[in-house]
Amino acid sequence: MQDLAPEKKTRKRPFLPPPFVRAMLAGHSALGIAFAALIYIVCLTGTLTVFMHELKRWEQPDAPRIEEGLTAEAAANAVESTYRKALALNAAHDVFVMGPSSTQQRLLANFHDHDSGVEGHWLGDAAGNLVVEEHAPWAEFITDLHIRLHLPNTWGLFLVGLTGVALLSSLISGLLSHPRLFKDAFALRWGGSRRLQEADLHNRLGVWGLPFHVVVSTTGALLGLSTLIVGVLALAAYDGDSEKAFATILGPLPTADETAAPVPDIAAMIRTVRAEHPDAEFASVFIQHIGKAGQAVNLGMKTPGHLAMSNAYYFDGAGKPLGDGGLETGTIGQQILGALQPLHFGWFGGFAVKIAYGILGLALTVVTHSGITIWLARRRERGRPAPHWEKVWTALAWSQPLAFAAAALAIFAASEAFAVPVYLATTIVCMLASQTAGEARTVSRIVRVLAGLSIVATVFVHGHALWDRMQDPAALWVSGTMTAIGLVLLASALVPMLASRTRA
Repeated sequence: MQDLAPEKKTRKRPFLPPPFVRAMLAGHSALGIAFAALIYIVCLTGTLTVFMHELKRWEQPDAPRIEEGLTAEAAANAVESTYRKALALNAAHDVFVMGPSSTQQRLLANFHDHDSGVEGHWLGDAAGNLVVEEHAPWAEFITDLHIRLHLPNTWGLFLVGLTGVALLSSLISGLLSHPRLFKDAFALRWGGSRRLQEADLHNRLGVWGLPFHVVVSTTGALLGLSTLIVGVLALAAYDGDSEKAFATILGPLPTADETAAPVPDIAAMIRTVRAEHPDAEFASVFIQHIGKAGQAVNLGMKTPGHLAMSNAYYFDGAGKPLGDGGLETGTIGQQILGALQPLHFGWFGGFAVKIAYGILGLALTVVTHSGITIWLARRRERGRPAPHWEKVWTALAWSQPLAFAAAALAIFAASEAFAVPVYLATTIVCMLASQTAGEARTVSRIVRVLAGLSIVATVFVHGHALWDRMQDPAALWVSGTMTAIGLVLLASALVPMLASRTRA
């Protein structure tokens, strides 16, 4: 009689071999642990830097706001006005003027002298007249912390670039160490083990925002390591001549001729560009060695429909065109170069894109924080708890909003020179004091209460000092958002504590 028993199904082989998955998981954990603090700080400050222009408008709410682009004559007047300011301070070496755009509605004018170190930062009106000195030390403190961690420029950029590489590597290794990551993209296990909840949140946010996470980590690494990349390019293609490499990327450099010469006619240059690109709008102009025969002009013009913040058009001091950077319609490499900064900071597409970048940047910050929390919880479950490190990590993570607010209060009360010391002192004190608490959860609640109170206090001090000068609506929006963040931090710490006491 024929045997009708069903045949045993052959076991399906996994897509990735288990040893490979384990190796990826180990590498993912090692990278996360090694760079955890830096990645967390860079991600959190990067989320705030997306709104750098709004923060500057909050700090200086009575400065001129320009809703439309500058005319050619206004741009030329801004250059002339900046040059006169620079001459008065004997700092007429390099001049930079940036016009208003969809991401920032102000005219910025800067000058700098390399020899004396004298520099100036001004804001102008729609006619190109300089009205008031720019003063937004807290926004600059946040931005500088993100870009170079307040370290010397080259070392800071390099370290942040390495952090971007570590973040990208962590994303890739995390993806490869979880073969079911996309299959379980909507699996959320709530109400059970806290570690499982953290793991699901970590994995889900990692998957849902993966394209964004890859883009910002890649562009951040390229921007941070740009000096190293140019150095390698110089060795490979220009026999070590870094000036030629920089000229290839940034355009012609000024010559050594220091003979006095007229200021370049920027209006005529703008009209020259518009003769070929009628819809091009003035974005910026950078003049090196201004007022000298060897001066070089880098004119930025923005054409609708392109991702780059502007395309660079090069001129000599007499107005002769010297080519362009191809950031909008050049080679693939040139267009990628033009897209790096707007893609990294979300400075394209208007305020809606900034909101999306803010939400996704906060998600990446949560992914970084929860990754270490999961690792520490796994150690505890395996009988190797690290309570001291649990409290240190909790204090480091939640002390950042407190330290940012403390730096702002120090600036308002004294000077911007106190911002970095107060930030570092607040972070270190929180981590040291965390060891006196019973457990990490207590540390989290205490620091969140302090952070919430400090943020609300920052808004109050700012409003008390500048209420009669609140001409820019962005200032009110920023104050309202900061107040909401402070209240959410307070509620997240106090409500569970009050609920537990009520149950008791």
